[in-house]
Amino acid sequence: MASAAPKFEAWLSESEVRSLSDDLHDPAWMAARRKVAYERFLELPLEPNPLYRGYGYFAGVDLAGIDPAGKGPPVADPPPDPAAVTIVHDASGTRASVPSEISRQGVTLRTLPELWRENGSNPPPATAEEPPDRLSALAAALTNRAYRLELPDGMSSPLRVREFTVLSRPREAIAVHRTIRAGRDAQLFLTEESYSTDAPRDGQRLLGSTTELEVGPGAKVVALSVHGPDPRSVSLYRRSATTGPGARLAWLWNGLGGFRTKVRNRTHLVGTGSVVDDLQTFFGAGEQSYDSSVDLQHSGTDTHGQSITRGVFRDSARGMSRGLVRIDPAARKTISYISEHAMLLSKGARSDTIPILEILCRDVKATHSTSVAPVDPERVFYLRSRGIEEADAIRMIGEGFLSYVLDRSPIAALRDGLYPLLAARWDGTAVRWGAEDVPRLPPLHVTGSETAPEWRFDAKLR
Repeated sequence: MASAAPKFEAWLSESEVRSLSDDLHDPAWMAARRKVAYERFLELPLEPNPLYRGYGYFAGVDLAGIDPAGKGPPVADPPPDPAAVTIVHDASGTRASVPSEISRQGVTLRTLPELWRENGSNPPPATAEEPPDRLSALAAALTNRAYRLELPDGMSSPLRVREFTVLSRPREAIAVHRTIRAGRDAQLFLTEESYSTDAPRDGQRLLGSTTELEVGPGAKVVALSVHGPDPRSVSLYRRSATTGPGARLAWLWNGLGGFRTKVRNRTHLVGTGSVVDDLQTFFGAGEQSYDSSVDLQHSGTDTHGQSITRGVFRDSARGMSRGLVRIDPAARKTISYISEHAMLLSKGARSDTIPILEILCRDVKATHSTSVAPVDPERVFYLRSRGIEEADAIRMIGEGFLSYVLDRSPIAALRDGLYPLLAARWDGTAVRWGAEDVPRLPPLHVTGSETAPEWRFDAKLR
């Protein structure tokens, strides 16, 4: 008779947290924060809000035996790009490359050992939001990769940053914490890609990704995440941002791989006239589940925000999208919009969408749109009448459904760039790091779109 899965208390012990802290040479303040995060891991439920507990799909999570302090050989580096900052997180640690021309513009990048030395007795401010649930607290307690990136005020040319996180060991745990400040009028294009070299035969892996972003006055930031780890990875994304006057931010998240995935986006629009676009797509197959939460808080006047989420689910995949727009009492002339839609391709697939508007101010416009439905049989019939096989017709409809979001991205031809990865997942092929037969993202450029033509970055960006 098979033994029952270990309870979450057995996933990680306090002594293992202390050992990780010692191994990373944590300053006292960081060791204390790890301890608090571990205590929250023991105390918090998987879903703290009782309204959503019936919708979370995190059955089967068993991270017993994860090894956050383990080391391994480095993975093969991505092709070099002399015009971009490149960051790789893997079993060996973090490798960062900053071209000299970029350094001369005042850009600074400090990785975890440097941060610890600089902040030894002067801890940075605590995270604005404490870990909201058990798995987020676990990722915070296990933070073992970190960096701080700063773009100076008035930086003359856009900055391209390519970041890769690669899982390559069984029961591995990589938890990245990045802090980014884009100064006044700076322009930043960040791509974050997550992959695995293979799928372990036993045990699960933990991937944590925390982003704290400060978008200065007049700055423009585009942050694209491509999530494609193996089907035994439990992943937690927490992204938060504050926007200054006239700032513009685009969050883009594309879910392709993993087992259980949580995405938590929180953007606080503080500065007058600031704008945020939060665009997410998910493709779920097999036993995958995605749990996405978007929180847009409008505090400044004349701010604009939109959240558009679309997911396609088949087999026994699960999805949940919940969006919250809060308009504070002084946030006059706000325009905000939530759109959450899911398409189900199998009887066993399921998705839930939960939009919420909290309006505390007059002279604003806030709307929402939501739906969960199977593929439209009339569309399938139309394509079949043109000689297209039913499976191909459903695939075309599903891809078109997701492209609605991708076409609103400020990144040129993002749909074409992501399509080979989506096609591999649709065909049941794992998106593995280093595999010759699996495509990678092509060069990307921020050029704006028909819905947002003003997004274009300087042509020097590569």
